[in-house]
Amino acid sequence: MITQAVSRRGFMGAGATAALGFSLLPGNARGAPTGVPPSGKLNVGCIGIGGQGSGVTRELASFGNVSIAALCDVDAKYAARTIKEYPGRPVYNDYRVMLEKEKGLDAVMIATPDHWHAPISIAAMQLGKHVYVEKPMAHTIEEARLMGKVAADMKVVTQMGNNGHAGEGLRLTKEWIDAGAIGMVKEVHAWSDRPGTFWNTQGKRRPTDKPPAPSTLDWNIWQGPAPEYPYHPDYVPRKWRGWFDYGCGALGDMMVHNADPAWYALDLGAPEAVEAVSSETNPDSFPLWSIVTWHFAAKGKRGPVKLIWYDGGKLPPPPPGMESDRKLGDNGIYFVGDKGVILCGGWSGTPRLVPESAMATFVRPAKTIPRSPGHRKEWVEACIAGKPEDAQAGFWYSAPFTEALLVGVLPIRLGKRIEWDTTAMRAKNAPEANALIRKAYRNGFGLTPVR
Repeated sequence: MITQAVSRRGFMGAGATAALGFSLLPGNARGAPTGVPPSGKLNVGCIGIGGQGSGVTRELASFGNVSIAALCDVDAKYAARTIKEYPGRPVYNDYRVMLEKEKGLDAVMIATPDHWHAPISIAAMQLGKHVYVEKPMAHTIEEARLMGKVAADMKVVTQMGNNGHAGEGLRLTKEWIDAGAIGMVKEVHAWSDRPGTFWNTQGKRRPTDKPPAPSTLDWNIWQGPAPEYPYHPDYVPRKWRGWFDYGCGALGDMMVHNADPAWYALDLGAPEAVEAVSSETNPDSFPLWSIVTWHFAAKGKRGPVKLIWYDGGKLPPPPPGMESDRKLGDNGIYFVGDKGVILCGGWSGTPRLVPESAMATFVRPAKTIPRSPGHRKEWVEACIAGKPEDAQAGFWYSAPFTEALLVGVLPIRLGKRIEWDTTAMRAKNAPEANALIRKAYRNGFGLTPVR
């Protein structure tokens, strides 16, 4: 059974969280950010620790001001290695139980599949817990907006896991563009080789056979807010990214990284329109490849910008002036200005002017943007200081960024250009998009705060 946990009532134009159909707990029932714990260490509960979460947990544990206080995963076998690394910590398979019992948690790290990001993040934030959530931070546009609103209301420190946002490349790119290195930027191209060999479920219909779920996997909780289907190894682990009900495809996996410099350097905000071409589509999974184009209006001192995303091995044309023997690489981004081109590697990599001969005479501008101590260390330090603005990929930045990215899913799924109204959060020319902008949640697994 599916229930709509986020109502439409009063959404448009309201300023409070309740305008999203979701009310904060009463003041005496909800938590508040805890600040610096008495031990001087941030007590973190880690949720989703078998794959990406294993490495994130390990990095957090390496910081002297972090204590891994509790562990949670629905797959005991997949998480076994991580559990073994932290003996004596309480282990849960249901985050709701963990949040209820572990009252001393200051923060949570969430590295689950995409469809679980919003329910877990919102439950934790409403208890006053700081949140680090892997990318993309949300599964739908509405979830991203709601997560940003709850984070602001609760004044917790948040961070989306796009590591390159803390890197030198991101900052250099903005400093160079701001200094006029390539003039007025008018077009941006970003790309990724994924899904490729990383997962093989895009372009497929749902499997019809019904093998038994492993005894070590709680399949009911793994599905959580998604529609109920029988277990199949085409869903877990990792392959979930290709399915509409669980992931956001290659766009959600890698555009968050590779296109981040464009939103950061150009302050793109929300698009006016988005259109897409792709391989054959179906109702269950993302296509094998897609090329998606966002159109942004002029803003501030810059003119209008067109951003084009390529995935599934599709590549943009070589940028003007690029040497014939030079390769774009599997992941990256380039900016086309009226005076030149900047090319960066994937994950907000180091920028270079195109052609390389332009670098020989380029006078680099001063470094004016503060540098980061590291993506996750930055989050930890901001948590302990109680300063949400110090986490540079906090939801204050990542929520509108993710919203804009996920508008790109709409033309892929609907097969038509989308005219976007960000204020009303709707597709002006496609009322059928409402079911994709917002979604229904399976009974018992919606956006319900933990009391």
